This record gives sequence, C-alpha cells and structure tokens, in this order.
Amino acid sequence: MTDALAVNNLTIYFEDFAAVDDVSFNVSAGSSFGLVGESGSGKSTVLRAIVGLAPSSGGEILLDGKPLATPRSKAFYRHVQMVFQDPYGSLHPRQTVDRTLAEPLAIHGIGDGERRIARALDEVGLGKGFRFRYPHQLSGGQRQRVAIARALLLEPKVLLLDEPTSALDASVQAEVLNLLEQLRRERQLTYVLVSHDLAVVTHMCERLLVMQKGQAVEELSAQALAARQIGTAYTRDLMAASTGFKRE
Repeated sequence: MTDALAVNNLTIYFEDFAAVDDVSFNVSAGSSFGLVGESGSGKSTVLRAIVGLAPSSGGEILLDGKPLATPRSKAFYRHVQMVFQDPYGSLHPRQTVDRTLAEPLAIHGIGDGERRIARALDEVGLGKGFRFRYPHQLSGGQRQRVAIARALLLEPKVLLLDEPTSALDASVQAEVLNLLEQLRRERQLTYVLVSHDLAVVTHMCERLLVMQKGQAVEELSAQALAARQIGTAYTRDLMAASTGFKRE
C-alpha cells in the first residue's frame, strides 16, 4: 500500500545553518505520526517544508507516492491542511468566524459553503451562534477549534498539526486532543503531529520520530515508548524531562 506521505532525506538550510539534516519517515494512510523534540530540533520546519512554507535544499517529499511540485498546487491544499500552534495569531482579528471559514472555500471555488461551514463548526463543537463572532470574543480553545474547522473545510485527507495545544491552558488541552482524535477516526484522516511533549505524542500517535538539532535520532512506536523500550540516551533524557519535576 502506498504511504499517504513520505519524506526522504529531507535537508533544509537557512544560509549555512542546517535546520533539517537528512530526515526521512513515512506515514501510512489513516495513521497518526509524531515528530518530537526540544525547541530548535527542526520538527516544525519539516511541517513547513511539506506545505511549501520552507524551501527544501535536498531530498524529496511524496504525497500518495508522487513527488510534490514547487510551488504547491491548489489541489495539494485541498488534500493537505495545517493547523498552527498559535490560535491567537492564525485568525485574522478583524474577520468574523464566518468570513474566516468562507475564505478558503472562495479561493478554491467551492460552492456548497453553507453546508461545509455548518458541518465543520458542528464537528468541532461550536454551534452556528459562533459564526459571526470575532476572535477576541472567543477563548483560546474556541479559537483553536475554529482553526481546526477551517482546516476541515476543504475535506483534506492529511492534517499537519504544529503543537496544536501548546498555547492552551492545561484544562483545555485534553479537550482539543480528544476532539482531534475523534475527527481522525470519523473522517479517516492521516495526521502528522509536532510536539515537544512525549505524553501528547504517545496519546495521539502510533509511531514517532525523535529529532535533535535537525537530525533524526530514533524512530519507535508509541507502545515501545510507553514500555520504556528506548534505544538512545537522548530519547531517555527527553522522556525523563517530560515526566516533570520531582522533589528529592
């Protein structure tokens, strides 16, 4: 079976700095794959390269077995959508939710906007009463739900999730993660999730790639991670850090 997404020997340079250095992984259709590492490890840059927001210096990215064109086509964005980390920055402050959701439909010439907007808002747990609110009238969790609804509008097959809950209060994070997992099952979506939190990745993903300083350190299953079947010292240190502070 062809992978939904494959990244082969991806390298990304910013001037003389290798932000991503020879990284490879593949994601089968309908599965959830995690990229995890500390800040600056290159994991978000990989997502940005997939959607064409960061220039690749080497390697290739395949969607359904076919190399991606540069720049990305409209058809690509109907197939792949991205949810960004900051729900405060990803929504236009002077646009209502309705206008935010209508914009991608207009860009892609999709006519059944009313049905899609209503369905997307319903799926993320926001009723029609939210359509004409502005971002400042929403909580952080509600803004991220709008961002997720916007990503769903074009009915993509692949969602790229860049730290989708890290800017939210702890009490809201679990709600959004559970929503994303429910949507993946219902829509049979493929996820690539970036996080610095191993607990989040273990909960959401079947497989994950640990990154450090732009390089792939270790690929393992979430089951192996939960069982502490870890092959590298860096992953063990990351695991220890994610368990939190313990008083001696």
